[in-house]
Amino acid sequence: MSTLSVRLPDSLHKKLKELAEQEGVSMNQFITLAVSEKMSALLTVDYLKERAERGSQKAFEEIMREVPDVEPEEYDKL
Repeated sequence: MSTLSVRLPDSLHKKLKELAEQEGVSMNQFITLAVSEKMSALLTVDYLKERAERGSQKAFEEIMREVPDVEPEEYDKL
């Protein structure tokens, strides 16, 4: 495990401490979770962009032609 020193404005440090206490975790755990969530969001965007680049409008339309043209079940209607 690595150690990282981070300089935070006093107001951010105070809020971080409050939120960590509310969640019942240490500030280290709170920061680790926050960084993990942010990284996950950014990596997901990259993944979706990469998948979109591999997509094909033609292939999509071919698949959609296989979907039956029927009314949805009553419970599935908007």
